[in-house]
Amino acid sequence: MAEKKRVSFLMFLPPLIFLGLAALFFIGVSRDDPNALPSTLIGKPAPVLAVEPLEGVTFGDADLREGGVTLVNFWASWCGPCRDEHPVLETLAEDGVTIYGVNYKDKPANAMRFLDQLGNPYAAIAADPAGRAAIEWGVYGVPETFVVDGKGQVVLRHPGPLTPEVVAKTLRPAIEAASAQ
Repeated sequence: MAEKKRVSFLMFLPPLIFLGLAALFFIGVSRDDPNALPSTLIGKPAPVLAVEPLEGVTFGDADLREGGVTLVNFWASWCGPCRDEHPVLETLAEDGVTIYGVNYKDKPANAMRFLDQLGNPYAAIAADPAGRAAIEWGVYGVPETFVVDGKGQVVLRHPGPLTPEVVAKTLRPAIEAASAQ
């Protein structure tokens, strides 16, 4: 009799496992943005920027806490999507948005050649040769852009390249909301 109950239970186990996995899949697919990568920094002070100067004017933590709304953009010369987003950064800079660039795990000569070829949208740039600052900021990969309000609080994190659509739908509203505070 006990053997018969055991067989009956085992017979239902595969369909139960399937239903559980199907439920997890459905929950994952029905999220608002399945590509969204969470950030623990939103609403918190921007992490300390342990960066090195990169030929010319650099910036530091005080710049993120004493000015208006700024963008912090992690980028690299070897990054194809960074090249794709560069015209968008230049447009933002022309529109008066202050952008600080953090050059990620790159050779200084390559970084400067990249900026010489494509233009420099950054108010100041710094180097993160070992990637330590990127780890502190929770960067998954480059490019990645953060909106920081005038008090040094992270308002928005955007992983991936900025596009005109992202700027219109996500970045500009975050900048305007941070400016209004």
